[in-house]
Amino acid sequence: MAVENGKQAAEAGGGAAKPERAVKITEKSSVQPRKPTANPKVALATFDLPYITFYYNQKLLVYKQGAEEFAVVVGKMKEALAEVLEEFYPLAGKLVQEEEDRALYVECEGTEGGVEVVEAEAEEVVLADLAEGEAPEELMKELVPYTGVMNLEGFSRPLLAVQFTKLKDGIALGCAFNHAILDGNSTWHFMTSWAELTRGEPISASPVHNRSLARSTRVPLTLPISPAAHELADPNPSPPSFLRARVFSFPESTILRLKSAINSSLPAGTKPFSTFKSLAAHAWRSISRARRLPPDSITIFAVFADCRSRLRPPLPDSYFGNVIQAVFTGTAIHPLLTAPPEFAAGLLQQAIEAHDAAAIQARLEEYESKPKMFYFTDAGINCVAVGSSPRFRVYDVDFGFGRPERVRSGKNNKFDGMMYLYPGRDGGKGIDVELTLDGQAMENLENDGEFLVAGGDEP
Repeated sequence: MAVENGKQAAEAGGGAAKPERAVKITEKSSVQPRKPTANPKVALATFDLPYITFYYNQKLLVYKQGAEEFAVVVGKMKEALAEVLEEFYPLAGKLVQEEEDRALYVECEGTEGGVEVVEAEAEEVVLADLAEGEAPEELMKELVPYTGVMNLEGFSRPLLAVQFTKLKDGIALGCAFNHAILDGNSTWHFMTSWAELTRGEPISASPVHNRSLARSTRVPLTLPISPAAHELADPNPSPPSFLRARVFSFPESTILRLKSAINSSLPAGTKPFSTFKSLAAHAWRSISRARRLPPDSITIFAVFADCRSRLRPPLPDSYFGNVIQAVFTGTAIHPLLTAPPEFAAGLLQQAIEAHDAAAIQARLEEYESKPKMFYFTDAGINCVAVGSSPRFRVYDVDFGFGRPERVRSGKNNKFDGMMYLYPGRDGGKGIDVELTLDGQAMENLENDGEFLVAGGDEP
């Protein structure tokens, strides 16, 4: 394992005393694959490119303190990280743009980077501060690397950064993945594989790196000269607003009740609504009600759908990269809130089912003919958007000292109306909804009896 250590120097005193940070960095290092890869360059596919102006995808997993010392645990995880990077080698590379075709690639050999690893301590932070309710924003920024870092910075930064933080009674694992390299499915494939190797077990499924299976067309891109230039060029800048992010837990009993109620009035022989569509319809209606929008306002619902099984031929689940596309539907507020919930669920079902192989192909061809740099505002007005999936077995990421107590997202890629869905941490078919909303709308939602009764609000 190639590791370059560097102890953080203490800040010199002088002047007015500064408030002490909750998290203190104790060491930084770089981890690279143990062996060189046989595939020195990976071309990004058309599926990957729209995410170049999104931000690093951040995840935080918090664990109870195990029997082993923190330093021993971190040592084992770093050794396993060097091993797992032999299989998931693009994460140890750097983004490059070829001068000849202006297409994007991951350079997997000859780079000085590897994975950035930070070790830290937060002895006054207890696990419950992160596992329950609404974690302080500043604390989250100190625990998860690369807040505010855009994916196009992967030309000069590592494509994966990891932070181990010793809590008073546990361990926090913060990860930041370059979203132009992989989607949620691949993220959790990597995390599961890393955990398996740390436990001393073999990887259950090796990643498939041939991105030409998804799309072989090379797309020339004209990139922003900097992240700041991209944000300044936003043609539809959002007005400043105070955003809050929190987790609402929907236990299995509530999920089953929502699904049963929304399907109870469907005519015989009609395709029933899935768990996802039942919950999504409930959330869409509740959020729109909390926003206090005029009846004639339009609201958009966006789903970042995994296209692996939709392609013809389909891609294996182990394909490593991005194979997601945003699927949109919309309606006016009045029918959304006055019609029965199955109206909203029907709109979602129709849009998702229409996004077949032909629709995916058309979207790819459209992007290739006119590449675009995306902004959050492209999600649509009064938007509710869903990322992640309760299918991802995030609570099975056990490094040998138990399941995580909580899995949640960092601050990046959160805008007004963004939801991340995770399986309930207690197992079964429960679902946790990590929701970001304008502060006033969040307060309205928290006081919405219909949403809370259905949603099993977590204090």
